[in-house]
Amino acid sequence: MQRKNSELNNNIDDSKGFSKMSINWYPGHMAKTRKQIESDVKIVDIIIELLDSRIPISSRNPDILKITSSKKRIIVLNKCDLSDENKNNKWIEYFKKKGIPAVMTDSNSGKGIDNCIREIQKIMKEQLHTQAEKGRVGSKIRAMVIGIPNVGKSSFINRISKRSTAGVGNKPGITKQKQWIRINDKIELLDTPGVLWPKFESEEVGLNLAFTGTIKEEILQRVEIAYQLLKYLLKNYRKNICNRYDISEYFIEETLNQDQPENMNIYEIMLEIGRKRGCIISGGNIDEEKTARIILDEFKNGKLGKITLEVPTNI
Repeated sequence: MQRKNSELNNNIDDSKGFSKMSINWYPGHMAKTRKQIESDVKIVDIIIELLDSRIPISSRNPDILKITSSKKRIIVLNKCDLSDENKNNKWIEYFKKKGIPAVMTDSNSGKGIDNCIREIQKIMKEQLHTQAEKGRVGSKIRAMVIGIPNVGKSSFINRISKRSTAGVGNKPGITKQKQWIRINDKIELLDTPGVLWPKFESEEVGLNLAFTGTIKEEILQRVEIAYQLLKYLLKNYRKNICNRYDISEYFIEETLNQDQPENMNIYEIMLEIGRKRGCIISGGNIDEEKTARIILDEFKNGKLGKITLEVPTNI
């Protein structure tokens, strides 16, 4: 065995199923952004809440949700090109039962963007009619788009406005300045920077945000994060792992059924992925950091297939 059992056991708490590590990230600019949103929400008519369709619950900022709770709302489940199609409809139904219209979008291809515009206008139709009756003809719908870092907000805004306006980057939190953007003759949009919250409700939320790249990798224990992701995938998307890394289901089953702690069995499968990908270092050992990076990157880029990490339970 490449790594001492005690070392891995110290980092992984299988009694809870999640890592013992504390995952928190709240840069100073996020506190400032929160206050700005609190002020700006007073001048908008509707909230466009962008969520990651792979983790709709974990990607909802509870602080911003409270701040904007008095406004009309549409849920945009973005990155649907990366999420499990069978789960997507369940999430649409989940929010519908809560009285919140929801649409699936892929901001990279533009899928679902027109549906989003139509839904906004539908939600605001009655209010615009009331304004017209009062003589305020031509009033625009003022919308605010909110979303945590790396949810695809800038790409969404660029698509919905049909121009390159918002800054887009691979690192979370790149959008930093407030700006109004014209969507069409009826809608103008207020962009806001992505903002996390000071303390996650559970390690599961923190891990989901880490898996999807919301939290900067520089502050993570990458091997432990990859271990937790692999554990979930082996349980829920095993064929994806087998197909991507050319590992037989028989090997996985035999390894998982070994008479040793579960974390060590999963760790052995991680090492096998490293072997398959040529992550060999001196002495024939596996470069676990490189292996972990491969697993996380290929999940985030959709190379492991369409995967959803959260499933609604009360629909």
